[in-house]
Amino acid sequence: MAEQLPFRFGSEVYTWFMSNNGKTHEGRLGHMIEVIAKSGFTGIQPIFTWMGDLIDPGKLRAKLDEQGIELAALALALEWNGTEETEQERATADHAISVLQQFPGAVLNTVQYPTGRHDLAERQRRLVNIVNTVSRRAAEKGIPCSFHPNSPHVSIIRTEEDYKVVLESLDISATGWTPDVGHIINGGMDPLAKMKEYQPLINHVHFKDWDGAPEFTLMGKGRVDLPGVTQWLKDIGYKGWIICEDEGAEALDDPDFVTMHDGKWIRETLVPGLK
Repeated sequence: MAEQLPFRFGSEVYTWFMSNNGKTHEGRLGHMIEVIAKSGFTGIQPIFTWMGDLIDPGKLRAKLDEQGIELAALALALEWNGTEETEQERATADHAISVLQQFPGAVLNTVQYPTGRHDLAERQRRLVNIVNTVSRRAAEKGIPCSFHPNSPHVSIIRTEEDYKVVLESLDISATGWTPDVGHIINGGMDPLAKMKEYQPLINHVHFKDWDGAPEFTLMGKGRVDLPGVTQWLKDIGYKGWIICEDEGAEALDDPDFVTMHDGKWIRETLVPGLK
């Protein structure tokens, strides 16, 4: 896949995390790396707090090299509900930054755990302040950063109004934006239109599909115009990663199958259809 496009396709491990809130596949990052490589992807995005013993940079590099794939990004997902980082949140973020320093070019992908839409304006202000603060620390170490909004009903960055407030408050000298096309459409927006609106911020991309019944579905089976979005990314010369984060219901029972399906669909359907 990497040879045919100016950007690379990778896979997120949240597809495995969905099962039993991560308990079923806890400690199996090595297996996930193997499946992702077998699926034809060239990169992986682990969840930083769910890496097991492969949180050690030496062990992680050895496993990645064994399977011939790259560390595309780390997902740093924390609550970030205070006026500033808690002591534990700062320690976790700094640990993630130290790991990423061993993998030049890999992205620090910041994500907030959704915990409710109360005190919305104040909590959005706090979130942006923390994301900017963490990103500045990482950027000082030469690490590219990107903020990833999500769309559960308890997320504070779900709707078009939320996107305007948060995206337009990011410190663009330190962080970009990760449009997740499934979360965008789940929040009532058109993914491609929103990506065009904030194109200068895009430095990392997440793909998932959505059917509205109630939310996500197996890639290629839903309503997201993944071919159109991919063609646009190619047309504008996007150079970053496209990370597949399939949250279809099938992942609850068989995340290996879902990942293999996504790799095959990209290779046999999505890429050949591009101009």
